[in-house]
Amino acid sequence: MIRRLRKKFIIAAIIAVFLVLLILIGAINILNYHSLIVEADSTLLILAENKGSFPRQMFREGDQPAEPEPPMGPGGPPENEGEIRPSGLRRGGFEELAYQSRYFAAWFAGDGELLSINLDNVASLSEDEAQTMAKAVHATERQKGFLNDYRYCRTSCDEETLLLFLNCERELSTFQAFLYASIVISLVGIIGVYVLLLLLSGRIVRPIAESYEKQKRFITDAGHELKTPITIIRADADVLESELDEDNEWIADIRRQTNRLAELTADLIFLSRMEEENPSLQMQEFPFSELVDETAQSFQSLARSKGRTFSFAVAPDLTVNGDEKALAKLVSILLDNAMKYSPENGTVELTLNPVGRNARLTVKNSTMPMEKGNADRLFERFTREDRSRSSESGGFGLGLAIAKAVTEAHRGKIHAESEDGSSLTVTADLPIC
Repeated sequence: MIRRLRKKFIIAAIIAVFLVLLILIGAINILNYHSLIVEADSTLLILAENKGSFPRQMFREGDQPAEPEPPMGPGGPPENEGEIRPSGLRRGGFEELAYQSRYFAAWFAGDGELLSINLDNVASLSEDEAQTMAKAVHATERQKGFLNDYRYCRTSCDEETLLLFLNCERELSTFQAFLYASIVISLVGIIGVYVLLLLLSGRIVRPIAESYEKQKRFITDAGHELKTPITIIRADADVLESELDEDNEWIADIRRQTNRLAELTADLIFLSRMEEENPSLQMQEFPFSELVDETAQSFQSLARSKGRTFSFAVAPDLTVNGDEKALAKLVSILLDNAMKYSPENGTVELTLNPVGRNARLTVKNSTMPMEKGNADRLFERFTREDRSRSSESGGFGLGLAIAKAVTEAHRGKIHAESEDGSSLTVTADLPIC
C-alpha cells in the first residue's frame, strides 16, 4: 500500500509540474508569436499606407532613391505620407525600420491580372518565385497571413489590389529556437523533478508508512492476544454446558458471540497479512477455472436454503499464478456477500471469462435500492449498506476489504458498480498464465 501511495504521489506531482510548465511555456510562446505578428503587421501597415514603400522621412538624406515616389502604384504619394504609425514595433529605433525590412510588393488589376512586381527590397527571391507567391495569395483572397517565411497583407487602391510581403525569416527563426529551447528545458526540468521526487518521496511518506505499520502491528498483536481469552471463554462455556442438564440460552449466546469475535479476529489478521508490502503467499500455477467451479457448486445448497436463484458459467482451462487458498477465499467472499445482501427471491450470477491477459471473475446480485454508479466505497473496512448494519446478516463489513486485498496481492484489480440501482456487480481481474 505504501509503495502504491508513493507511486501515486510521484505521478500526481509530475502531472502538476507538467501542467504548470505547459501553461507557462505555452503562454510565453503564444505572447511571443503574437508580438511577432503585431510587429510585422505594423510594418506592413506603414507600407500599405505609402503604397508599397517606406516614407522618405524614414531615410537619411542621400540614402533615399533618386525618385522619391513609390516605385509601384497608380497614384502619387498619399496625403498622410509623413504620418508614421510605430504602434506595436519593438525594433531598436524606429528610424532603422526602413533599413532592416526586406519586402516586395505586387500590383493586381481588378480582373486578377498581375500588373507589376517590385523586388528592389528583397534579394532572396527570384521574380518567378515572387510571382508564384503573389498569385497564390491573391487567389485565396485572404487579407493577412503567412506564406513560407513571409507575412503578407492585402490592400486596395483605386480599382487595383496591392499585395505586400514582409520577410520574417529571422523573427520566425528566433521564435522557433526559443520554442524548442523552452520545450527542452521543460523536459529537463520534469526529469529533474522526477529524480528529486524519487529521492525525497520516501522521506515524505515515511510518517504515513510508520503510522500504517503501527496500525497493522497493533491489529496483528491484538488478534493474537484475543485468541487466548476467546479460547478460555469457549472452554468455560463447554464446562458450564456439561454441568447443566438442559440447554441454557445464556451459554448459547456466549458461544455465539465468541464465535463471532473469533471470526472477526481471524478476518482482521488475514486482512493485515494481505495488505503487507510482500505478503507471504504460496504462489504457484493452478487451474483457476476448477477452483471457481468447485466453490460455486458448494454454494448451490446455501442459495436454495436462502431462497436465492443462483447461476454460474465458468470458462474452462484458465490458469493463474497465485495462492490457491487465498483465491478460494476471494471467490467465497464474493459469493457469500452476494447471498447475504440480496433480498428474498433475489438472483446471484457468477461468471468467469478470459478478457485480454486477465481472468475476469464477475459476481452480480440483486439488491435493495442503492445509489447508481461507482460503489467502490464498499471495499473500505467495516463499510456496509444501511440495511446490513445490524448483526442479522452475520457480517462485519470486512469481506470486500479482504477481497480487495487478496486481488491486489495477486497484482489484480477489483471494482464494484451498480448500473441500475437495484443490483450490485463486483468484478475482479486476475492475470492469467
